[in-house]
Amino acid sequence: MHRNEIIASIKKNPSVSVLIVGAGINGIGVFRDLALNGVDALIVDRADFCSGASAASSHMAHGGVRYLENGEFRLVREAVGERNRMIQNAPHIVKPLATTIPVFKHFSGLFNAPLKFLGWLDKPGERGSLIIKLGLMLYDAFTGSQRVVPRHKFRGRAESLSRWTRLNPAIVSTAEYYDGLIQNPERLALESLLDAEADGARALNYVSLAGGQGERVTLRDELTGETFEVTPRLVINATGAWIDAANAMLGQSTHFIGGTKGSHLVLHHPELRQAIGENEFFFENKDGRIVLIFPLFDKVLIGTSDIKIGDPDEARCTDEEVDYFLGMLARVFPDIQAGREHIVFRFSGVRPLASSGAKSTAQFSRDHAIQVVSGVWTGLAYPVYSLVGGKWTSFRAFSEQVTDKALDFFGIERAKSTQYLAVGGGRNYPRTAEEQKRFLDRVKAWAGLSEERARILFERYGTRAESIAEFLTHQPDAPLKTLPDYSRREIAFLAQHEKIVHLDDLILRRSMLAMLGQLTRPALDELAGELGGALGWDAAQQQAEAMRTLELLSSRHGVNL
Repeated sequence: MHRNEIIASIKKNPSVSVLIVGAGINGIGVFRDLALNGVDALIVDRADFCSGASAASSHMAHGGVRYLENGEFRLVREAVGERNRMIQNAPHIVKPLATTIPVFKHFSGLFNAPLKFLGWLDKPGERGSLIIKLGLMLYDAFTGSQRVVPRHKFRGRAESLSRWTRLNPAIVSTAEYYDGLIQNPERLALESLLDAEADGARALNYVSLAGGQGERVTLRDELTGETFEVTPRLVINATGAWIDAANAMLGQSTHFIGGTKGSHLVLHHPELRQAIGENEFFFENKDGRIVLIFPLFDKVLIGTSDIKIGDPDEARCTDEEVDYFLGMLARVFPDIQAGREHIVFRFSGVRPLASSGAKSTAQFSRDHAIQVVSGVWTGLAYPVYSLVGGKWTSFRAFSEQVTDKALDFFGIERAKSTQYLAVGGGRNYPRTAEEQKRFLDRVKAWAGLSEERARILFERYGTRAESIAEFLTHQPDAPLKTLPDYSRREIAFLAQHEKIVHLDDLILRRSMLAMLGQLTRPALDELAGELGGALGWDAAQQQAEAMRTLELLSSRHGVNL
């Protein structure tokens, strides 16, 4: 349903069982689960879907091995199981990822871990091979019978340097374990949302919370400035780092969030990309901060910071962070030089962590919780569930907990579970090479596509490639002049079926064109024209969208075309 049709239907009948404010991954996860169980849900976001902190992840599906030191065993156990489910339920987006830890000492850190667990130590201390071994043994044990990824293993110095020839020769060994790579988190969120809409729920981007009292919540259409009202039975505040601000809009004073900023860089650096191969490198820098070097298609993602921040709207990757990230590479690959000329994209987001009195941001809990505001004294006729904390890996489990609480509120029994439910293009996904060949042959045959084109669509969209290929056949198609891996009809499909409002929705979240440094000014203009043709933009609006996107890329992501 088109956004104008959704807004018209709400004006005609403003009653809704659940209003979800905030369409990051936690909000979308709840939206999907509620819809699956037949609950009338409406989700809104003041910007695009998955455009806040959920678009600033490290692209990892991970259990959080380092959280063991903080004693968060339940969280790690849950996240390891959810990592496995993500690999199974969204195989077109989430892949097993070998992760390497360079180890520089054998026995360092033996006493640091228990002291951190007891809360008696907040200063970082280097972890040696023995403490890493103990942690990875426990990490593997949490997987239990869900052996989706291999167990960890250690390599000695000689074998490690033979395998990674550019690695720092000061190492004593390396440890390798497996987590998951979320190639395109924004697509995973979007496809989850589209699944929910297919089950009858309604989603609106560029609609903000404007206020609330009594039975009503006032929403504002950010495209027109027009306000309209809904009368929900339950409100779920999934605005992440903006939770307290959103509650204030409802007249409630809360102090749930104590978020920290995390930034990343994406580098076009073939030498570094070749050096890491298909492995993530996850390690302690000299100051004790946990950092990563990550393979992202043909690029390298590096990060991340963990800095306390007050206003989430001010989150930017600063020059100081850039210097730190580029400098940290010498810890593991001392003879590889990287500079600002290698940066193609930078991004930053605020983790919606619970307010904490911990001495360091590394000790802030990554766990999640539902904070409830309700009662006659609030002046609201509906309770408000604030979703505090959480992480990409465990979004499904958190969403399940929130949905169960909502179903209990309505007196409804859960009918279906998302535990083994495939997402979007992961549905009926061909797992083996033979199955994939049969799938591609079928798409090629009836859509008249080349082998290369069919494979590109499959790798990009999973089994949704069938729907897209069918759409391509309705009218003549042609590759884009500036981006021949994309076609005119493919862009039209995204415009018509994936709720695109602005040009930046396409280049930042429906695709990875900006993040992977594939944009040029001619490409941006061509995309504006193709998107404008599909959405009915005139020449002036196409130009305005291009200028809006250029300003956004420059101010937030350090990209100047």
